[in-house]
Parts: sequence; C-alpha cells; structure tokens
Amino acid sequence: MEEEIWKIRAVILRKLLKFGKIGGAHTEARNAIKGFPSDKIGQAKKELEWLIKKNYLLCKPSTGEAHVSINSGMLPEIKTLLLRHFKIEEL
Repeated sequence: MEEEIWKIRAVILRKLLKFGKIGGAHTEARNAIKGFPSDKIGQAKKELEWLIKKNYLLCKPSTGEAHVSINSGMLPEIKTLLLRHFKIEEL
C-alpha cells in the first residue's frame, strides 16, 4: 500500500515538473490530478494535500480553485524521489 501511495505522489510531482510548474509558475490543483483513473481520484486528492502539507508543493490561493507549484527548495529531493519511483537514469 505504501508503495502505491508514493507512486501516486510521484506521478503528481512528475507531471508538474514536466510542465515546468516550479516556484512562481503554477497551475490549478485539479490539473495536477487530471488523468488518474476515476477510482484513484480521491486518493490522488489526498496525496496532493499531503504534498502541500509536507512542503513539496506550494499552494497559492486564487479567485477560483487553489493553484499549486513545486517548491523549488525541495527540487533535489523531488528529483531523487522521481528517479527511485520511475527507474530512469536522470531527469
């Protein structure tokens, strides 16, 4: 179960990193969890909140939905996490 949770967190972080949503560049929170299967959306929302709470992601209140971006200070740790979960050479 723990591995599956970290996989969901890694998918969210990878998506934001891929689209350059770091620091001041942010996107609506729903975009970060878009693409998950319908039976995983609830868990993805919980993991998005966990990532914000643990300071991996920054949350910016907006007029509509909250916006999120990767905390640039956590980037080295995030890259290490992604390399572990996606088994790739480098990011």
